[in-house]
Amino acid sequence: MSGPSGRKLVKQHFEVRQTAVKMIAEAEYLATGKSAIFEAREIIERFIASDSLFHDALEPYDEPADAHPLIRRMCDAARAAQVGPMAAVAGAIAEFSVQAMHQKGADHAIVDNGGDIAMLLAEETNVGIYTINPKFRGLGLLCHPSDSILGICTSSGLIGPSISFGKAEAATVISKNVTLADACATRLGNLISGDDGQIIEDALDIVTSIEGIEGALVIVGDSIGAKGALPELVNVEFSEEEVTGILFPDR
Repeated sequence: MSGPSGRKLVKQHFEVRQTAVKMIAEAEYLATGKSAIFEAREIIERFIASDSLFHDALEPYDEPADAHPLIRRMCDAARAAQVGPMAAVAGAIAEFSVQAMHQKGADHAIVDNGGDIAMLLAEETNVGIYTINPKFRGLGLLCHPSDSILGICTSSGLIGPSISFGKAEAATVISKNVTLADACATRLGNLISGDDGQIIEDALDIVTSIEGIEGALVIVGDSIGAKGALPELVNVEFSEEEVTGILFPDR
């Protein structure tokens, strides 16, 4: 496909164990982005093999001084959000991949790792927010070009395999630190115990007060709440096939 600038963008979906990724970039950068995802997974898996507590912790984890920068970034995000470090894993991998493509010269690259999205945009892009409730179906965010990476990460207590202790259909967080956005999306989702307006307001206050968080949005039941600097809300048409997730064969 071609963007408004004539840039020839290629969309690719691939899966490796628990990671289901959709990538959009110019063809020459896709191999770099894919290789970075495998590298990030190897770093994380190697660390888990040396310390299983990192994988199982549901609270912040103090990493050793010699931990890889990717592990430190996950642990920093977990401490800020007051969650376990694996709450940041999808965003961390997506961010690592987009950074690698950017270092090779890409100015437009998107990695959607199961709803946790890192993107570097040279042209306007719509990001849809997937919900079950038809009242909010088609809701999306209009993101403008930027020379810095942006994270849009979503946690859900009803959709997908991620661990969430809340009831939100979508708890979405925006940050230029994608790893932090992922951890804070988990925190936001955990805080949504119901669709009461005060619960939503309090949860949004807590998460948007975390340094580095630009904005957040919650959908729970028939209620929606938002706070902070969010991209413009727009209507976005997308199909079920465009929702990133592990594609199991029919049984």
